[in-house]
Amino acid sequence: MSTSPVSAGSAQPISKPVPPTINTDQAVPRQRARWRNYMTTILVVLLALAVLVTITRNWNAWEGGKVEQVTDDAYVRGDLTPLSTKVSALVRSVNVADYQQVHKGDLLVELQDEDYQALVDQAKAAVAAARAGIEENLRQRQLADSRIAKALAGIDQAKAQIAAAEAGKEAVQAELTHARSERRRQEGLYQTHSATEQNLEAAVAAEGNLSGQFASRDADLTQAQTMLRSSELGAEAERRSKAVLESQEMQLQADLRAKQANLTSVQVNLGYTKIYAPGDGTVGERQVRPGQLVSPGTQVISFVALTKWVQANYRETQLTNVKVGDRADVRIDEYPGQLFLGKVVEIAPASGSQFALLPPDNATGNFTKVVQRIPVKIALDDSTFAATLRPGLSVVAAVRTRQ
Repeated sequence: MSTSPVSAGSAQPISKPVPPTINTDQAVPRQRARWRNYMTTILVVLLALAVLVTITRNWNAWEGGKVEQVTDDAYVRGDLTPLSTKVSALVRSVNVADYQQVHKGDLLVELQDEDYQALVDQAKAAVAAARAGIEENLRQRQLADSRIAKALAGIDQAKAQIAAAEAGKEAVQAELTHARSERRRQEGLYQTHSATEQNLEAAVAAEGNLSGQFASRDADLTQAQTMLRSSELGAEAERRSKAVLESQEMQLQADLRAKQANLTSVQVNLGYTKIYAPGDGTVGERQVRPGQLVSPGTQVISFVALTKWVQANYRETQLTNVKVGDRADVRIDEYPGQLFLGKVVEIAPASGSQFALLPPDNATGNFTKVVQRIPVKIALDDSTFAATLRPGLSVVAAVRTRQ
């Protein structure tokens, strides 16, 4: 700061700066306004934080309590069945074109069946042979029954002959005893000359004749007893033979059942050479052509049934009040601007992750919470229109939990 020189003899006073005058009437309102601005900002921030905390802590309850639950994670679904072969053979014909509509029982693919038909004929012949064996066994058992009956008749006849022989033997025994007494009496009379020699000879002859008859009756009795024993042995042998035939009959019956089961098996394999439509619907793209060799498990064509529905994958927080029977509004991307009505018919028993090929294991330690999706099945009210839909179409589904 420069100073002007002061001439000698002239002294001028040095002036001091005068401080500015402060107007207290204007400063106080300014401070109050600034303070109010600070308080307003603080209150806005606190209010925003309170709203954010409230929304964060109660978001799931608010979302689950909505009257209308909407999701665009929804698609048209249908039963898509890959039709495959069960036997190995050459393809004879493919009777449908790609994406053709078919009816239940329509022949789709036919395989060459000559080999399997030959196996069926062979199995039928084996069954016929088994039945013939059973019939032969039956005839043999019937023959054994007749032989047993014949042996029993022989036993009865032998018993009758034994009875007759015993009766005859007893009768001759009595006569022989009498003849012997008569001979002794005639011999005594002859010695005292009271009887003639002719009477003695007649008594001796009568005794000899009766002795011969007695021996004959005894031989008849022995023969009848032998015949009885032979008939009893023959009957027992026939019974044992019949028992063997009966055991063979059970074996033949088991063999017949086995051959019938084999016939059923080869007939089933023969039936596998023709692949029919399992229901009304549409087929996909053909996977085989005539002349192609297919093996068991080869996919020949896909079949899409007429029944279609909407599968909506809702977040777990949206299903608080959703239940079976709730009405639903469906919008299909293929038909923009159109609204279709339906209702909830099923809710999956588990989240979609549980049905995955490799379900997640949250016990590994590196857990991250992710909102799960639950499949909800929605059936359209217009089943005729639903049958025209194609599985895989994108859908926006809205379920009304309250009317």
